[in-house]
Amino acid sequence: MKKVEKVKGKFFNIFRFKIIDFVLLPLIALIIALFIVLPKIYIKGDSVVSVSYKSSYNDKGVSAKFLGKDITSSVETTGNVNTEKLGKYTITYTIDDYLIPIKKTRVVNVIDDTKPVITLVGDKNVNICPNSNYNEEGYTALDDYDGDITKKVNVDTKDNKIIYTVKDSSGNSSKVTRKIEKKDITSPYINLNGLTDIYLKVGNTFTEPGYVANDNCEGNITDKVVVTGSVDTNIVGEYLLNYKVEDSYGNATDINRKVIVTSNIEVNTGVRKNGVIYLTFDDGPQDGTTNVILDILKEEGVKATFFVTNKGPDELIKREADEGHTVGLHTASHDYSIVYASDEAYFNDLQSVHDRVQRITGLDSRIIRFPGGSSNTVSRRYSVGIMSRITQEVLNRGYRYYDWNISSGDAGETTDPNQVYLNVINNLSKDRPNMVLCHDIKWYTRDALRNIIKYGKENGYSFEPITMETAMVRQRINN
Repeated sequence: MKKVEKVKGKFFNIFRFKIIDFVLLPLIALIIALFIVLPKIYIKGDSVVSVSYKSSYNDKGVSAKFLGKDITSSVETTGNVNTEKLGKYTITYTIDDYLIPIKKTRVVNVIDDTKPVITLVGDKNVNICPNSNYNEEGYTALDDYDGDITKKVNVDTKDNKIIYTVKDSSGNSSKVTRKIEKKDITSPYINLNGLTDIYLKVGNTFTEPGYVANDNCEGNITDKVVVTGSVDTNIVGEYLLNYKVEDSYGNATDINRKVIVTSNIEVNTGVRKNGVIYLTFDDGPQDGTTNVILDILKEEGVKATFFVTNKGPDELIKREADEGHTVGLHTASHDYSIVYASDEAYFNDLQSVHDRVQRITGLDSRIIRFPGGSSNTVSRRYSVGIMSRITQEVLNRGYRYYDWNISSGDAGETTDPNQVYLNVINNLSKDRPNMVLCHDIKWYTRDALRNIIKYGKENGYSFEPITMETAMVRQRINN
């Protein structure tokens, strides 16, 4: 029995080796041969890559060889990557032109790796009053994938810091800190009652109009205001009052009020010069007209008066003054609804154009012409009786105002230079001062000017600018 088993075992071993010799070995040889002779695909870069949400994905591709020959052009690439959507994407590279299909794959993971953005309303460094608490100004949190995640923001307070943190659905987190300091660095504010420039006749009594001081932390601190300076209404001059206040934390501010004491101006004072032509120009300056008018006046050796506004180039106003002409004040806006809204509105407008002239020329001009003249009725639409009041008040404040007794008609009656010329020369008189109303923003006035001057010279008239010594030419007040 044992002998039979030995024979069987020997037979089985022989059979097993025959199978290996005749089946497995050829199969292994075939596999090796196929490995050698089949095409090969080589992935460029990593076979597993990650790209950011909404970024651009550019596949690096592959190379392929067969028996040492480059056959990359035979590779077919399939699959796509949508970076607008998170997920795993597969790119497949295939060669089908040989014995069996050859494939390689690349895995592309589209991920959200961008942190949310927290934006604070207000500053990161905030100063608040020492006796107050910070009131949250607000914040927003935006994520490139989740969108608005403001509701997910956690707000924590630690010492003098407010910490804002937020995490998106992909686990990306952000943190922003706002620093709060309790200190007062803001100066108080003083508001003067009444005007900052007050005009008084000599001998009148000055009464302080009052003032109010407020502080951002302490509220009303009017009782802390210190006023220095004094006013002597018996002596003509300018007096400066200084108002200063300081809060409990050392922040201070001050403001000045000017009180101008003037001598009485009588309407009938001044030198009256018969036969003199006072050429006056309103509403300028303006490029293209005022500059040419100045050229003509210079060539003819004539001085004139320009009642200016806040419009036009500064350099033309400077040139008017530099060349010996009188720069008078007309209006800042020339808008009747603004100028004549109230007495205060008129003097605010006048102060504005006064300050412009002083800034440009250095002159404290006190020669004025009312918009529409002192006889205008349009002012009645906005403030009844205003002309009766302000014609007297300008005198009280040291101004002199000048209307006209000859109109060139260039304000709307004509656009013909010859008619402008005739309107002037036909109304000249040797028995009075000739105060001529013109507008240096009109081209037809510009073109008529030389002939007007020529006529005046040839017929015995002289030309002068208005000065503070010139007798006022006034019209009847109708409001």
